[in-house]
Amino acid sequence: MAKNPLFEHSEKLAIEIVNLCKSYKNDSNTAFQIKKSSSTVFANITEAQYPQSPADMHSKFEIARKECAVTESWLKLIFASGAIDEPTFKFYRNLCGRIKRMLAASCITIENKLKQG
Repeated sequence: MAKNPLFEHSEKLAIEIVNLCKSYKNDSNTAFQIKKSSSTVFANITEAQYPQSPADMHSKFEIARKECAVTESWLKLIFASGAIDEPTFKFYRNLCGRIKRMLAASCITIENKLKQG
Protein backbone atom coordinates (compact mmCIF):
# COMPACT_ATOMS: atom_id res chain seq x y z
CA MET A 1 0.00 0.00 0.00
CA ALA A 2 1.31 3.45 -0.91
CA LYS A 3 2.36 5.81 1.83
CA ASN A 4 -0.34 8.26 2.83
CA PRO A 5 1.19 11.26 4.63
CA LEU A 6 -2.21 12.62 5.70
CA PHE A 7 -3.15 9.33 7.33
CA GLU A 8 0.30 8.99 8.91
CA HIS A 9 0.28 12.52 10.34
CA SER A 10 -3.23 12.13 11.74
CA GLU A 11 -2.30 8.82 13.36
CA LYS A 12 0.81 10.43 14.84
CA LEU A 13 -1.27 13.31 16.21
CA ALA A 14 -3.75 10.98 17.91
CA ILE A 15 -1.01 8.81 19.43
CA GLU A 16 1.11 11.76 20.52
CA ILE A 17 -1.85 13.51 22.17
CA VAL A 18 -2.68 10.36 24.15
CA ASN A 19 0.94 10.23 25.31
CA LEU A 20 0.94 13.95 26.08
CA CYS A 21 -2.10 13.56 28.30
CA LYS A 22 -0.34 10.79 30.22
CA SER A 23 2.75 12.91 30.80
CA TYR A 24 1.38 16.08 32.34
CA LYS A 25 -0.89 16.98 35.20
CA ASN A 26 -4.19 18.05 33.74
CA ASP A 27 -7.82 18.09 34.62
CA SER A 28 -9.67 15.10 33.29
CA ASN A 29 -12.08 17.13 31.14
CA THR A 30 -9.28 18.86 29.23
CA ALA A 31 -7.50 15.56 28.64
CA PHE A 32 -10.75 13.94 27.52
CA GLN A 33 -11.58 16.78 25.13
CA ILE A 34 -8.18 16.98 23.43
CA LYS A 35 -7.94 13.20 23.10
CA LYS A 36 -11.46 13.17 21.65
CA SER A 37 -10.79 15.89 19.08
CA SER A 38 -7.42 14.49 17.96
CA SER A 39 -8.76 10.95 17.68
CA THR A 40 -11.72 12.28 15.66
CA VAL A 41 -9.24 13.77 13.17
CA PHE A 42 -7.64 10.34 12.79
CA ALA A 43 -10.99 8.51 12.65
CA ASN A 44 -12.43 10.73 9.90
CA ILE A 45 -9.28 10.54 7.80
CA THR A 46 -9.35 6.77 8.22
CA GLU A 47 -13.01 6.63 7.17
CA ALA A 48 -12.24 8.81 4.15
CA GLN A 49 -9.91 6.08 2.87
CA TYR A 50 -13.04 4.06 1.99
CA PRO A 51 -15.64 6.66 0.98
CA GLN A 52 -19.09 5.89 -0.35
CA SER A 53 -18.64 8.76 -2.79
CA PRO A 54 -16.39 11.78 -3.43
CA ALA A 55 -18.91 13.88 -1.47
CA ASP A 56 -18.58 11.50 1.48
CA MET A 57 -14.79 11.82 1.37
CA HIS A 58 -15.11 15.60 1.24
CA SER A 59 -17.43 15.57 4.24
CA LYS A 60 -15.03 13.39 6.28
CA PHE A 61 -12.11 15.68 5.41
CA GLU A 62 -14.09 18.79 6.40
CA ILE A 63 -15.00 17.22 9.75
CA ALA A 64 -11.36 16.26 10.29
CA ARG A 65 -10.26 19.82 9.47
CA LYS A 66 -12.69 21.30 12.00
CA GLU A 67 -11.63 18.82 14.68
CA CYS A 68 -8.00 19.67 13.97
CA ALA A 69 -8.83 23.31 14.70
CA VAL A 70 -10.54 22.20 17.92
CA THR A 71 -7.44 20.22 18.88
CA GLU A 72 -5.35 23.36 18.32
CA SER A 73 -7.65 25.37 20.58
CA TRP A 74 -7.28 22.80 23.38
CA LEU A 75 -3.50 22.92 22.90
CA LYS A 76 -3.59 26.72 23.24
CA LEU A 77 -5.55 26.39 26.47
CA ILE A 78 -3.16 23.78 27.88
CA PHE A 79 -0.16 25.93 26.93
CA ALA A 80 -1.70 29.10 28.36
CA SER A 81 -2.34 27.29 31.63
CA GLY A 82 1.35 26.44 31.89
CA ALA A 83 0.79 22.68 31.67
CA ILE A 84 3.10 22.32 28.65
CA ASP A 85 6.16 24.27 27.57
CA GLU A 86 6.49 26.30 24.39
CA PRO A 87 8.51 23.75 22.35
CA THR A 88 5.92 21.06 23.13
CA PHE A 89 3.08 23.41 22.19
CA LYS A 90 4.79 24.37 18.92
CA PHE A 91 5.42 20.73 17.99
CA TYR A 92 1.73 19.85 18.29
CA ARG A 93 0.52 23.12 16.77
CA ASN A 94 2.77 22.58 13.75
CA LEU A 95 1.54 19.01 13.35
CA CYS A 96 -2.06 20.25 13.43
CA GLY A 97 -1.19 22.97 10.92
CA ARG A 98 0.38 20.46 8.56
CA ILE A 99 -2.70 18.25 8.72
CA LYS A 100 -5.07 21.20 8.19
CA ARG A 101 -3.12 22.35 5.11
CA MET A 102 -3.20 18.85 3.63
CA LEU A 103 -6.92 18.57 4.33
CA ALA A 104 -7.60 21.98 2.80
CA ALA A 105 -5.72 21.03 -0.38
CA SER A 106 -7.55 17.70 -0.55
CA CYS A 107 -10.92 19.43 -0.12
CA ILE A 108 -10.16 21.86 -2.93
CA THR A 109 -9.21 18.97 -5.22
CA ILE A 110 -12.40 17.07 -4.38
CA GLU A 111 -14.55 20.20 -4.80
CA ASN A 112 -13.06 20.78 -8.25
CA LYS A 113 -13.77 17.18 -9.24
CA LEU A 114 -17.35 17.44 -7.97
CA LYS A 115 -17.89 20.64 -10.00
CA GLN A 116 -16.65 18.91 -13.15
CA GLY A 117 -19.27 16.25 -12.64
